[in-house]
Amino acid sequence: MAGNSSKPTVGALPDTATDSSLVPAALTWLVWSLFAASVAALVARVRLGFAPELPGVFAVDGLTVLMWVVVSFFGGIVLSYSRRYMAGSAHETGFFLAVFGFAATVMTLVAADHLALFGLLWLTMGLVMAKLIGVVDGWKQARAAAAVARRYFLASGALLGVALAALWWATGATTVSGVAASADALGGPAWLVAAVALVLAAMIQSALVPFHGWLLSSMTAPTPASALMHAGFVNAGGVLLLRFAPVVTVDAGLMLGIVAVGAASALLGKLLKTVRPDVKSKLACSTVGQMGFMIMQAGLGFFGAAITHLILHGFYKAYHFLGAGGEVERKAPGKAAGHETTPVGVAVTLATGLAGGATFVLLTGKGTSVDAGLLLALFVTFTTLHAARGAVRNASLPASVRYGAVPLVFLPAIAVYALVYEAVSAVLSGLPVVTAPTELTALHVLVAAAFLAAYAAIEAGVHERSRRLYVALLNGSQPSPDTLLTNTAEYDDGGVQ
Repeated sequence: MAGNSSKPTVGALPDTATDSSLVPAALTWLVWSLFAASVAALVARVRLGFAPELPGVFAVDGLTVLMWVVVSFFGGIVLSYSRRYMAGSAHETGFFLAVFGFAATVMTLVAADHLALFGLLWLTMGLVMAKLIGVVDGWKQARAAAAVARRYFLASGALLGVALAALWWATGATTVSGVAASADALGGPAWLVAAVALVLAAMIQSALVPFHGWLLSSMTAPTPASALMHAGFVNAGGVLLLRFAPVVTVDAGLMLGIVAVGAASALLGKLLKTVRPDVKSKLACSTVGQMGFMIMQAGLGFFGAAITHLILHGFYKAYHFLGAGGEVERKAPGKAAGHETTPVGVAVTLATGLAGGATFVLLTGKGTSVDAGLLLALFVTFTTLHAARGAVRNASLPASVRYGAVPLVFLPAIAVYALVYEAVSAVLSGLPVVTAPTELTALHVLVAAAFLAAYAAIEAGVHERSRRLYVALLNGSQPSPDTLLTNTAEYDDGGVQ
């Protein structure tokens, strides 16, 4: 803060060309090479129908090549950023090996067709991420955070194992594609066990409420590991639901349950964010909420929209985590900004939302009939408008300028969202189920109405009037006690080990 005088402790940045081993440079080059190859595979898929397979083991489809591009790109960005961030650290080589191992595991996972291989890679992915969370092994809080994450990921792996075993028992198929081909005959207790276990495994990996504890306890992870976690790892839940979409879409009641679960996480993620004091925790709560929106889209039957959301969220969150240091304002605390609920602000917001919704419907064709597409258009418009308003609110603009800035940010953003959605859906078109709109029922309308009412109340600050709610949110947003730092010296000591 202004007025403080302290002895300068920051010297020249490490020279990555001389202070690091060859491993970081080699792995960074290798991941970027994988990115180039993945882009080539995506182009070949779109233009030539590229779809190699090793029958019964691996099968490359649209989801595979799309995820190859996304994962290798984020992996390359994180490794490039880490060349300087981790330079000079005793954990540098181990960190780079873990990031590369994570990227390689995920890229193999999205191509795996054998059920046992898929389950093994899913478990491996979680264990590698736990390793990244606790990479500074001389720091007791980091070890505790890694242990917390490991327990969650082992539970997720066990649930997926139960689901895969139940599907094998019910269908006799040993591959993901075989299960999809036999999905029409699924039903009864075996299907119910498999479907519920799949949804729970996805919820844990995507840190949905009430399984968000591992994410809020992972603040000890190096910043680039956090970026990879929030931009890539949490997306696994959406990928899992798309891979097994023929299984979860068997029953409309289950799909409605997925929508409700997503809505609850979206709301609670926003509420939890309001009581967190630090940048990384706020970003973590934001991830909980955004993964809720992603799961809602899957529950409505629009799996292409869910994949689109997780890709765009990945870019957004990677940018914010890698720039988290710049989010910290070194100035004296000021008066908190109030909630803007003026008539002019409400009118501008409603008009902008209607224009954006019309843009989305026009570009995608979703929302033109009475089915779940109406709710998809509503939720996409809502989330994009909220993000646009948040970006404008954080800018140093006068209130009068802010009203006009929201449409300028929002309308191009929702147009980009719609176009990316169309492109992603085209790439995924060969999968068994990409779009399966559920029938719009009174329960869907009730869930949507309750969600919108609660969100509007949060925006208006109604929740701030309840001390009990504040305490409940504060308790609910706390990480595991063993992962908490009690003084700066602990951080400094851990960070140099």
